[in-house]
Amino acid sequence: MTDFVSKWKDGLERTRKTTFGRISTFFGATQIDAEAWEQLEALLIQADVGIEVTESILTSLRKTVAEHGFTRLDELQQSLHDELFDRLEPAPNLGLDAAHPAVILLVGVNGSGKTTTAAKLGQLFVLQGKKVLLAAADTFRAAAVDQLQVWAEKLDLPIIMGQADADPGAVAYDAVQAALARKMDILLVDTAGRLHTRYNLMEELKKVHRVVGKAMPGAPQATWLVLDATTGQNALQQAKAFKEAVQVSGVILAKLDSSARGGMAFAIQKELGLPILYVGLGEKPEDLQVFDREAFVSSILS
Repeated sequence: MTDFVSKWKDGLERTRKTTFGRISTFFGATQIDAEAWEQLEALLIQADVGIEVTESILTSLRKTVAEHGFTRLDELQQSLHDELFDRLEPAPNLGLDAAHPAVILLVGVNGSGKTTTAAKLGQLFVLQGKKVLLAAADTFRAAAVDQLQVWAEKLDLPIIMGQADADPGAVAYDAVQAALARKMDILLVDTAGRLHTRYNLMEELKKVHRVVGKAMPGAPQATWLVLDATTGQNALQQAKAFKEAVQVSGVILAKLDSSARGGMAFAIQKELGLPILYVGLGEKPEDLQVFDREAFVSSILS
């Protein structure tokens, strides 16, 4: 348990020190007045919580002050913790045991961390006793195929690869067939990074989604969007485009340990209504963690 808490605190150190840390130190014996509310509002927005979520939190906190007769900011600290906690969904049951294989598409923009995340997820599932197959369907970027192959060898995971510039849909189709033949539990398909503003690229991603469904009715069982946590609120527009294109069912926040913008997690829940499934708290495979809202909130406010 101690290692678990330490991993979250260490992984969220940058967010805690640069943004939410200022909120924590803000809570003292200071009187609750108009200036204090303005300061708290500014701090929450700077922490990338988002304007709508910030306004909602402040409205609720003002109600708490009125109900309990609080006069000092330190009396509100636990209330803020509870408000942030309540605005995050618990990690859901993934429901991946109903299909064999459960096909998971990983999507996102260039540089979001999809390929590394695919490998880390592979190891995580193996540790859960699953038989996992990786598919390198990012055929536009030769380095992505090489990168996933290196990870596969390092973690002893089987992988299906296509030739450079091959049709990514064909690679995904072959991977599904291979996963069925080998009786795999999980197939992780690493797709090419897409600029969410490029219509033709998004259309090709839709094609991969359709092809997987033809190879195996009901597939993909999940489509997970990998977001680079260092991009903050900018990631929301990306997420909206991908959600519309390929029915995204969950979000993975990669590079959260490198970000000072952990508040984006609250905006994602508010704006997208998508659960955060995993977060990246470091570079090692074991640093990909199932999202834990209590660990997250406690770590950024501690």
